[in-house]
Amino acid sequence: MAATSARYTQDGRSAAPHAALNMAAASDSHGGVVSGAVTPLPAERAVLLAEVQARFVMEAGELQQAALQCTAGGQGSCCSIVHVVSCEEEFQQQQLDLLWRILDPGPHTALQKYLVCGPVKVTNPSSPTGADQYLQLQKRQMHKASVMKYGELAQDEAWTEVIDTLTAAAVRFEMLSTAHRSQITLDLQDSSISTKGTKSGAFVMYNCARLATLFDTFQQAVEQGMYPPLPPPSELNFSCLREEGEWLPLFNYLLPFPEVMQQAAQLPTPTKGIRITARTEAVCKFLIQLSMDFSSYYNRVHVLGLFPHLFEQMFACLLLLAAVQDMFHSALGTLHLPPLSQI
Repeated sequence: MAATSARYTQDGRSAAPHAALNMAAASDSHGGVVSGAVTPLPAERAVLLAEVQARFVMEAGELQQAALQCTAGGQGSCCSIVHVVSCEEEFQQQQLDLLWRILDPGPHTALQKYLVCGPVKVTNPSSPTGADQYLQLQKRQMHKASVMKYGELAQDEAWTEVIDTLTAAAVRFEMLSTAHRSQITLDLQDSSISTKGTKSGAFVMYNCARLATLFDTFQQAVEQGMYPPLPPPSELNFSCLREEGEWLPLFNYLLPFPEVMQQAAQLPTPTKGIRITARTEAVCKFLIQLSMDFSSYYNRVHVLGLFPHLFEQMFACLLLLAAVQDMFHSALGTLHLPPLSQI
């Protein structure tokens, strides 16, 4: 990491901001910052440098405004700043960091951290591909997969929101299932997207929708008089659940879930150094594995029984699956994905 230096006056205050900017803009052949006097520049470079200075000052002002809004919202006298940047932009962001510290020596400028993301590469691109093209391609592939599975139903306007949600899930799982500092390689020629592929976000959303359908079916049966309402937990006998698959969600997912979320969601800002880590891949892998185990259980066991002597076991199973559904919703919420009620 390049070391930066700023000039200070005799009374210890920082020198004029433009001087620090000039120093930050003058780099050696190795990309390190050169401190000291600023040499005269040709007219073209002087114009470019002025534009860089103006943009840095504007961005520093935006940071300052965001910090003031944070503290004004009753969140303390200072706030932590997390810069989410690509690996190519990390050095440039550190220059902005330096400028902001010079302009405002307040406590929040010293709490800046960096969440650095690795590059995203496309294998054998037929043409330059940006984020917009990637999203449109994912949406087309998801629509095609939905039509193949559900036929003309997927052509209905009501499916537009479903396909948008499935596309968002596919993209976020593809991006966030890998550690954020690692490179992601996208194969845009692979058209084998499926709503049930076990490695995709669509597979997670599919199983979340299956749970919603299960409880909708049960509620409709209650309203038709086929089942009594679900009793409170204190009246249920969970010892009637004897199959291993019925207890697997409790021991493998429900109990460790709070710890997984705590490790993934809390950014360790008090750590030394300027870089931090967000374990989004832990949430994605947790949801994918949960979906695989739930899918295996759901395909093997008929949860809703018709015989009264099986109601006790059915109610205990439904209550356990209700907890699994809440867990699905909470984990998806950390990825800003709404749960699907049908698919």
